[in-house]
Amino acid sequence: MRRLSLATSAIVAIAFGLLLLGATSQEGNQESAPLESTQVNIERRDPAIDKIVPKDAKLERIASGFKWVEGPIWLKGSLYFAEIPSDSIRKWTPGNDQVSMFITPSGYEGHTPYGGPEPGSNGMTADVHGRLTVAGHAKRVIYRLEDLTPESQLTILASTYKGKKLNSPNDLVYRSDGSLYFTDPPYGLRTQSDQDPQKQLNVNGVYRIPNALSQPLGAKPRRADLQLLVSDLTRPNGIVFSPDEKYLYVNNSEPKKIWMRYRVQPDGSLTEAKLFYDATNDQRPGSPDGMKVDINGNLYSTGPGGVWIFSPEGKPLGIILLSEKSANVAWGGTDRRTLYITASSSIYRVRLSIPGAPLVRNK
Repeated sequence: MRRLSLATSAIVAIAFGLLLLGATSQEGNQESAPLESTQVNIERRDPAIDKIVPKDAKLERIASGFKWVEGPIWLKGSLYFAEIPSDSIRKWTPGNDQVSMFITPSGYEGHTPYGGPEPGSNGMTADVHGRLTVAGHAKRVIYRLEDLTPESQLTILASTYKGKKLNSPNDLVYRSDGSLYFTDPPYGLRTQSDQDPQKQLNVNGVYRIPNALSQPLGAKPRRADLQLLVSDLTRPNGIVFSPDEKYLYVNNSEPKKIWMRYRVQPDGSLTEAKLFYDATNDQRPGSPDGMKVDINGNLYSTGPGGVWIFSPEGKPLGIILLSEKSANVAWGGTDRRTLYITASSSIYRVRLSIPGAPLVRNK
């Protein structure tokens, strides 16, 4: 290979550095052109919301044309999300206006039509090694991709409880001790009801997989280890830890539209169940669903009318109002100040003042 002169090498190095700087700037500032940009329409419940949502904040629609999008997660400079009716996981990258197919099928793998409205996967998270972990929904399992490629080997982390199939895992979150918590309502079943002929469990539970992080590649799930932590919610859905992991938040979609808070014990069990907030009487489209927290412990959750923002004490600070029913949220960008929102047919983003809490933490 021909050796470059020192001058030429320096020019190449500078050009490469500028290229990397530009790429980093684009990722951090989210400079890709949106399909639509409007002033954020926010329902202010408390003056504290102004410290979170800038007065000049824009709500940007970055992708559209879907039926029902869910499970957003920011990994390695791209947003991954589930398009449940098409049984797929998609990928969007700043600077690229095209949404690409990442995995299909992501849930149901049968050879005949599913026969239900939600055949795909649902919520997604990642462990400290960056491995994408998926609530399989219609697949009725929790699975992990061993690398971030469509050809990745899958490791099943949970599939049954006491010999009975899970309903349809919906959302999930890792704790710093390597355990994984998830919700299991029946929305991925064909009829989405408790009377579905394929439903084997008589509860719609919240579960914990101890030592999920250490489960070896391709190993069978440790079925006997799966722990049922909450069994009295009718439709448990979104799930997230407070930044210090002292509390676990779980919301319930119907018939009561509520958010619950549980104290997390050292052994991972939950105590002191407390009603965090009740929005049952709010008749606007949408229900409590996907959730995240910021570094100050404020809670961000989809709900009636849009994305609700709560103080750590459970006081509603404001609602980012949307014209579509919202499903889930995720922090993105290098500074984690961009909130991505999956809402029915579209994906939105808004730049906020407080960074999101890290998705995963080292103990």
